[in-house]
Amino acid sequence: MTLAPKSISRTFINAPIDTVWSTLVATDKPLPFFFGAICDTKAGLIPGEKMRMVHPNGKIAMVVGEVLAFEPPHRYSHTFQMTDIDEPPCVVTYELVEKDGGTEFSLIITEAIAGSKLHKQMVGAQGYIAKNLKALAETGTPAFYGRMVSKLGPVMAFFAKKKQRIENWPL
Repeated sequence: MTLAPKSISRTFINAPIDTVWSTLVATDKPLPFFFGAICDTKAGLIPGEKMRMVHPNGKIAMVVGEVLAFEPPHRYSHTFQMTDIDEPPCVVTYELVEKDGGTEFSLIITEAIAGSKLHKQMVGAQGYIAKNLKALAETGTPAFYGRMVSKLGPVMAFFAKKKQRIENWPL
């Protein structure tokens, strides 16, 4: 098993770091930049705690992981396992740096298996996540494709696999 090289995506967001941070780590609403999922935890985003990204219907766990770092408003890191892919998790790290009157957002993917389905999907999603987080933090509205994915969410729930049911992924 060979690990893929670190993948880093950087985006400048024309919003204060506190706005970007609070948008990124919200746990009380669907997050369009995370494909409409809601971040679900028992005790909050605390290192060592389990977390999962849940479909808005509350019946499907799309992603599960464990919080590795939570350092407001600069760094949030967690393991990342897609519940529909039978592969080991990778690590996702979000870093925010105040810069030029706004915020530099970095999305970093590490510890993914080279050539794996998870790695390919994660690298492919970096731009989507960054563009939708940027639009949401700057304007209060996700980018067009983020709005479309959110509208398609109820339909996509019909395609979820049985193993993705929330009861199979307890916190």
